[in-house]
Amino acid sequence: MNSFNRRSFLKTVVTTTAGLGITGAMTIAKAAPVPTKWDEETDVIVIGSGFAGLAAAYEAQKAGANVVILEKMPVAGGNSSICGGKMTATGCPQQKKHKIDDSIKLMMDDTFKAGNNQNDADKVKFIAENQLPVYNWSVDEIGVKWAPNDIFQDGGHTVPRSVWSANGSGSGIVDALLAKLAEKGIKPRLRTYVEHLIRDPETGEMLGVQVRTNYRFPNSDSGKVKTIRAKKGVIAAWGGFSADPVYRQLQDQRLLPSLQNTNQPGATGELWREAAANGVSMIMVDAIQCVPFSNPHEKGFGVAWQFSQNAAGQFGLWVNSLGKRFVNELANRKVSADAMFAEHKDGRRVFAIGTLKSCAGLLSFQPKYLDNAVSIGAIGKYDSLEALCKANNLPYNEVKAAVDQVNESVKTGNDAVMGRYIDKEFQPLVEGPWLIAEMSPKVHHCMGGIKTDVKGQALDVRTDKPIKGFYAAGECAGGTHGAVRLGCNGVLDALAYGREVGKNVANAN
Repeated sequence: MNSFNRRSFLKTVVTTTAGLGITGAMTIAKAAPVPTKWDEETDVIVIGSGFAGLAAAYEAQKAGANVVILEKMPVAGGNSSICGGKMTATGCPQQKKHKIDDSIKLMMDDTFKAGNNQNDADKVKFIAENQLPVYNWSVDEIGVKWAPNDIFQDGGHTVPRSVWSANGSGSGIVDALLAKLAEKGIKPRLRTYVEHLIRDPETGEMLGVQVRTNYRFPNSDSGKVKTIRAKKGVIAAWGGFSADPVYRQLQDQRLLPSLQNTNQPGATGELWREAAANGVSMIMVDAIQCVPFSNPHEKGFGVAWQFSQNAAGQFGLWVNSLGKRFVNELANRKVSADAMFAEHKDGRRVFAIGTLKSCAGLLSFQPKYLDNAVSIGAIGKYDSLEALCKANNLPYNEVKAAVDQVNESVKTGNDAVMGRYIDKEFQPLVEGPWLIAEMSPKVHHCMGGIKTDVKGQALDVRTDKPIKGFYAAGECAGGTHGAVRLGCNGVLDALAYGREVGKNVANAN
């Protein structure tokens, strides 16, 4: 082989990192030297403690490997802990309970359509066929609690096929995985910052990492330097870079630093840069998704999105400040976000509107959600539609006309205006209380990343061959989602490929 040249803690750090990214001395991009003596050796190193990293660690230890999980932040979980906690699960019990007609092929078709057919077909097939196995594994082996009675539809999916963690958050999945790993004596090493991947300059094998222990985000010069050898392999599961305004704008000039994001502050791009500097093939790095339904008056993801997406989006309506619907509420995230950006460009705000009945599925497993969201001002609650319009400076007659059109769609089962899928459980919007939340796109997810084969092994940028000892899963691995990720496919992708790479690295020679 040719040689090559080589959420409480969130509040305290977000102001430190705004507009800056990781701080530290400026260096020239170069490969880290192979140490003459390693400070520590293990079988498998997992970088990152979100869905993909924890699933990989679990399967690797189950296969008999010694595993070390490295996490740069002071708590485990990363974005996975603060995400919505919803997963695509065609064929699950909840979908069968609601008699939803679905198939693996339909889910794949939806994924390719949203991804502009730029998806890796083998990877799409892999996650599609692993929907039910991952769901069953999460319940039977890991102990994840999913909302038992409801199935949800996210934008771009033809039919409802998403399950939701019982606590309404990704933490319900992360905490279950952490508990299982703790039973095996494995806990993520917190405040451990990976500053270098170490690759053999002659063979190209990924040998291990150079880290800083007792690291203090975002100071990359903090902590004590240490090297760790991975005898079987290194797994990249370090997530995306939506919280890195400098690196993300290098990829897409439209993503100004002033644009809010939904991520935790540690979602930065230093290891994306490090992988590229080590000859790792990177694809579609400029494919960065904005989620459309967050409230601009909340920091980060907030809580109003649950209403805007899964109540109003599925069982209500979205209108602009002229009182008119402006997009199919169940369009994919790019279509919806682009429509909102267009409204904003023309000086109009956008809102999600629904009634208490719109929230039935959401409240069935989060009974206090609405009271909490209203109490903090994330959602407005009014006795009548007229009062809602008056309080939010919306033209009542136009909004009423839009509501009437939606109700006609519910009656006929056909949305003649926007073409939205009409759920058979959609109740007409007639009785109050009426609910409203403003929406605005926020930077959310990276579709591109490390180029891997269907087994999750990272490829070399020069040879397009697998790099021995290096695997990737989750948001930092590119190809599955193409140009646009469908909501809930990300959790599935991370868990399915996390499991896959964990097994594969543990069984590597």
